[in-house]
Amino acid sequence: MQLSEQEIIRREKLSKLQELGVNPYPANLFPVDHTSKQIKNDFEEGKKVIVAGRLMSSRIQGKASFATIQDSEGKIQLYINRDELCPDEDKTLYNEIYKKLIDLGDIVGIEGELFTTQVGEKTVRVKGLQLLSKSLRPLPLPKTDAEGNTFDAFTDPELRYRMRYVDLVVNPLNKDIFIKRTKLFTAMRNFFNEAGYMEVETPVLQSIPGGASARPFITHHNALDIPLYLRIANELYLKRLIVGGFDGVYEFSKNFRNEGMDRTHNPEFTAMEIYVAYKDYNWMMDFTERLLEQCAIAVNGTTNATFGEHEINFKAPYKRITMADSIKEFTGFDITGKTEDEIRQAALGMGIPVDETMGKGKLIDEIFGEKCEGNYIQPTFITDYPKEMSPLTKLHRDNPDLTERFELMVCGKEIANAYSELNDPIDQRERFEAQMALADRGDDEAMFIDQDFLRALEYGMPPTSGLGIGMDRLIMFLTNNPSIQEVLFFPQMRPEKTAPSVELSDEEKIIIQILENNDNKVEIASLKEQAALSGKKWDKAMKGLSSHNLTKVETEGDVKYVVYQH
Repeated sequence: MQLSEQEIIRREKLSKLQELGVNPYPANLFPVDHTSKQIKNDFEEGKKVIVAGRLMSSRIQGKASFATIQDSEGKIQLYINRDELCPDEDKTLYNEIYKKLIDLGDIVGIEGELFTTQVGEKTVRVKGLQLLSKSLRPLPLPKTDAEGNTFDAFTDPELRYRMRYVDLVVNPLNKDIFIKRTKLFTAMRNFFNEAGYMEVETPVLQSIPGGASARPFITHHNALDIPLYLRIANELYLKRLIVGGFDGVYEFSKNFRNEGMDRTHNPEFTAMEIYVAYKDYNWMMDFTERLLEQCAIAVNGTTNATFGEHEINFKAPYKRITMADSIKEFTGFDITGKTEDEIRQAALGMGIPVDETMGKGKLIDEIFGEKCEGNYIQPTFITDYPKEMSPLTKLHRDNPDLTERFELMVCGKEIANAYSELNDPIDQRERFEAQMALADRGDDEAMFIDQDFLRALEYGMPPTSGLGIGMDRLIMFLTNNPSIQEVLFFPQMRPEKTAPSVELSDEEKIIIQILENNDNKVEIASLKEQAALSGKKWDKAMKGLSSHNLTKVETEGDVKYVVYQH
């Protein structure tokens, strides 16, 4: 393992601490009795406190120092006086351990008394200091110059997502996103519990990937010697519980779909689904409005939320429009009564790419997605979907070509999907068989036939309405984050690139970083300009990278490129 100069120095300090008899990773508990926030909120001069946190700054001024530690709730200033920390003759704790061997990023425990500095800063006067964990890598701490300009901020998205543990330390404001995420789950859970519904758990490994139209992940169960699928939805299992006699059940489930990744999709995501007996989709629309209104208030203290340039209001009631009326409004085409071929030709005429594998439902979905959904910024219910789009939904009571289904759109994206659930086992079997016919035509997202679920329906499921909400997407809207990766602690990433097995100079690292940020290939003149190195440093760095076989120069026409060969 190649170590940087800083990492080598920190390991040397680790050895020196051990030589002094200091355990850099003690096993005993440290009796923290205050957080930084509690200290500031309940501040009393002279009050004794015990705090712990990560050392984020240190200003050593001879026999006295000021420092800052950061805990889970913020930062607090420390004042460290050598003779108060070391009242006896032995000053090793201050002179050697604190001044020379403790680094920024180390986690320390502090005992002290509160006081206010002359400039009004609430501060802990340190009486005891213990190293609780030695940091062997330096934190990428941002620096600010006299004009207020920030340098070396840890802002690269790929690094932040890959090393979320560093992101949360050096960009503590990002923690607020995840605190709000937890508030959302808590508010939703409380809303359901107060309504008398029960939280349950259903299998993640399933023999049939049912409940949605999506491409599944497949695995193998060695003991049973059978293929299994990671859950794409928990719908069919929750409905089995309604058959079993529960009047209302819900689950926050981790679902997995082996499909594309973009700013609003992650292959692993969290969904909430709830099913309530003796209700229909009209009741569920009213229920959803009240639910999201309360959730918005719980997360942000208001029903309003800013998302990009839009101000969204989650206060009920929400606009409602049928899918047919929406398509007609934005395209002039009326899908009512049209054949599959007529809809396909209309889609092609609108410039929407479609193919022969797409059935009527998917064609309509493509038209709506391309031409309509982006127009709905404020929460809007799109209702009454064609039956071909909704194989698990009850036929509309007034029009058998439609189903009793709605989706809730916000800022052009779906965040909720709900039905009057299909409970006719014969109709359900026919819908499944139609899905299998689509699979035979090449639709790899068509639903499987779940024979056990059909058997459950044959025992009788009461009239039921179900609702699914994409929790990741909802918290995006409530925290003004356009990327789903920002609201997931650990989003899916490509495997990390292997670091070079050689120690690179700072100039060589600059060039490699530019190449990595530009798909590993940059025109040589542009690369030299971006690197901003002197001619001598540029030549030396390029020769060094070439000698390590890390870069090569390719010529295309009259243009020369530098290619990173990692």
